[in-house]
This record gives sequence, C-alpha cells and structure tokens, in this order.
Amino acid sequence: MAVDQTVDQQFRECMPLFIAFGDEVRLSIISVLSQAHMEGNHKGLNVNEITMQTNLSRPAISHHLKILKDSGLVGIIQDGTANYYHATLLEGTRQLMNLGFLIQEVVYR
Repeated sequence: MAVDQTVDQQFRECMPLFIAFGDEVRLSIISVLSQAHMEGNHKGLNVNEITMQTNLSRPAISHHLKILKDSGLVGIIQDGTANYYHATLLEGTRQLMNLGFLIQEVVYR
C-alpha cells in the first residue's frame, strides 16, 4: 500500500477522534474524567456526577458520553446497575501520533 493510501486510511480511522475532540462539551467531560482519575478516583464517575460538574443536562451528558465511548476515548465500568465512565486516552493518542508520523513521512520524503 502506498504511503498516501496509508495516510488516507489513518485519517479515516482517526475521524471518530476528530469528531470527539471537536466539541467543547466533550473536551470538558474528558477533563472532568481525567481530573477524577488524577484525584484517585480510578473507578470513574457516573452520569449524575458528571452532570453536577459540568452543569449540563443528563440527556446531553449521555449523548456526549456515547460519542466519546464510540471513539474509544471513554470506557465504562459496570457496577450492578450503575455505569461509571473513565477516560481511556492511550489508544486514541497512539492513533493520532501514528497519523502525525505518517504525514511527516509524506511531507519530508
């Protein structure tokens, strides 16, 4: 596969990340989840806790969490009937870095 095709494919694979990162509300949710983790809450936050910290409605939070989950930036831990959301940024970061390296390879070849 040619490098240009590989770049195109990597762009397509990163599209869900661009969509997820392209919204201020979703960035604030990632920030809230990351802050909770840094403060020692490794289980994550439920929708009510996220709602209280972002001042958004539950339906809005649920909508944005679905997009973040679908992009791989947020994971879910189920505890009984409760769902706890946590940031899972490592794989998304790797994908974006790979895209950056491929673009750099095309530009400097």
